[in-house]
Amino acid sequence: MLAIVTLPAFAQDTARDLKSAAPMAAADRASLDKILTGWPERPRLGAQQMISKYGAPQEATAERLIWHRTGPFKRITVTKSEDHHDFPLPHMDYMEHTIDYHVPAAKADELTKFDGSATFDKTRGELSARCDLEGHNILTLNIAHDVLTGKKDADAARKAFGENVADDMAGKYPAYTAALQFEPPTPAADADKPSMPGAPKRAMKEASEVKVTGEGDTAASEGKAQAKAGAATGSDAEVLSLILAVDTNEVVAAMEAGKKKLPQPVAEYAKMLHTEHGKNAADTMKLGLKIDVTPMDTEKTNALRKKGAGELAMIAPLEGEEFAAKYVDAMVKGHTEVLAMIDGELMKSAENEALKKHLTETREHVAMHLEQGKKLQAGMKK
Repeated sequence: MLAIVTLPAFAQDTARDLKSAAPMAAADRASLDKILTGWPERPRLGAQQMISKYGAPQEATAERLIWHRTGPFKRITVTKSEDHHDFPLPHMDYMEHTIDYHVPAAKADELTKFDGSATFDKTRGELSARCDLEGHNILTLNIAHDVLTGKKDADAARKAFGENVADDMAGKYPAYTAALQFEPPTPAADADKPSMPGAPKRAMKEASEVKVTGEGDTAASEGKAQAKAGAATGSDAEVLSLILAVDTNEVVAAMEAGKKKLPQPVAEYAKMLHTEHGKNAADTMKLGLKIDVTPMDTEKTNALRKKGAGELAMIAPLEGEEFAAKYVDAMVKGHTEVLAMIDGELMKSAENEALKKHLTETREHVAMHLEQGKKLQAGMKK
């Protein structure tokens, strides 16, 4: 059994104003860094985001970090393990926000129909949401409250969730993703289906999903995964998914930048990237529907998503001008790599003429983003 490393609790503001995290002792930071070094890229990013916002967790093991009674939440948990979740878009769940809430038994089925990652414990009087972004957990809790209070049925809730996620990606900052729209009452791993039109499907299993029951079984699982991935490699389905992966990485990075106090030019640059990459993601999914090609997440797509998470995790703990400089550097590097990928791989792999046109238009935007990033970078180094 792993020993629990108990870290000092940070002082909570009585008004729950958690715009800045409490300062962390060097020893605590070193202990957390040692734990997180062995974590996968995406959970590591989630952990760094929560540490930056809420300070040191009260509990930390090699498998999970836990914050107790933080803001409006009873508990926040970030786990090393990742779980597939395909609603409303394929992603990995590893971050959970829990509030005090009594879930009426008569509404339990409707809650489960809405979202399998919205769970409850009737005995403890808890309602939890598990996702990969705090804003989307807040969104889940808000819509779950609507379901449990009879304002929405499961179908309306799923539709509202997809619409809010689309607005979030488009940089519209919907209120349902920003904060709980209700006061939590007095205390009293199954993948879903994509609901957003044009959302990608999976063509492979990630390493974290492969269960080792014997050398032969593991090899068979990996062989099937590689066969599925290979079938989609180089196809229009994979090209669509790679574009979506690029856009999603940029949107998540811009969301992180939006939480920081940055120089105005960098803040405006991040907001522009958020809006344009969010729109391009939406346009890409619409194109898939139009040409009757479902984006297919392959091993290459997953590697691209992991790379983005890993790089963002490196700068997420930074603040102010230090974050701004590293963010702009990352955008210049990232957009340079995307241009190379479009020119060297995607344009050569794409077969559909409409997809080729979309790639050309995407390339123009990426090139513009790169030039703006370079100008910012040069100005910051003077």
